[in-house]
Amino acid sequence: MEAFGRLLDVLDMLRERCPWDRKQTNQSLRPNTIEETYELCEALVNDDKKNICKELGDVLLHVCFYAKIGREGGDFDMADVCNQLADKLIFRHPHVYHPSQVGVAHPLPLPYGENGESEVPEGEDFSKAKTARQVIENWEQIKLREKDGNKSVLSGVPAALPSLIKAYRIQDKARNVGFDWEDRMDVWAKVREELAELEAELERDDKDQATGELGDFLFSVINAARLYHLNPDTALERTNQKFIRRFNYIEEHSIKQGKALKDMTLGEMDQLWEEAKRLEKAPH
Repeated sequence: MEAFGRLLDVLDMLRERCPWDRKQTNQSLRPNTIEETYELCEALVNDDKKNICKELGDVLLHVCFYAKIGREGGDFDMADVCNQLADKLIFRHPHVYHPSQVGVAHPLPLPYGENGESEVPEGEDFSKAKTARQVIENWEQIKLREKDGNKSVLSGVPAALPSLIKAYRIQDKARNVGFDWEDRMDVWAKVREELAELEAELERDDKDQATGELGDFLFSVINAARLYHLNPDTALERTNQKFIRRFNYIEEHSIKQGKALKDMTLGEMDQLWEEAKRLEKAPH
């Protein structure tokens, strides 16, 4: 608490005395917030503990800055942000918190009766969640009951999410209300079906239809990844990094040979690519 208070005091001082900090608005900060979030994600992917700590601080700075701007406009402050988040977490974890811990002034309809008994239909007693899967399913149902909460199951998926992550979240939310494959093995027939349809449109050379089928195929692959508890965004980023390492290896060796990449044959590049692969697999 002392460290958090110190951070808020520093931000107050900067907002008052620093020309750059003083002129910032929600809109001017937004691009930087996106950048800082991606930098945190990169540190998380690399499991870089030192940079995870650093980037968490940068993201926290932005949270505090928006709260500071909110306070200046008389809209909300950091205490409101924290209290609203705590209220939401308590409300969405009825398997952890007894209704007496929520407080009578809570603005959301509780999934309990006055005596702590469930008022929801049979089979929807949120206080009985025992597994992580049940908690997630309850979370989505409870969100639909909240005042000013999601009006539909998929309305909670931000429109601005990158398409790959958005597809995963859409599928995951649909799964939480029972719309999913009964047997995950069945998804492979769908993947093969979508691939065949994509190949057919490519043969017809219909770019618009092929684009649609490519989207369907990618969506089905993401669905398969989800069913096998693999995060497609993490998987793709791992492959991106692997490609970068191997391609950089080719480029470095082309420089050593005094030859431009564009002057190398595909066979020469393939040879260096395979060499980079062997070096990656070799014990260190």
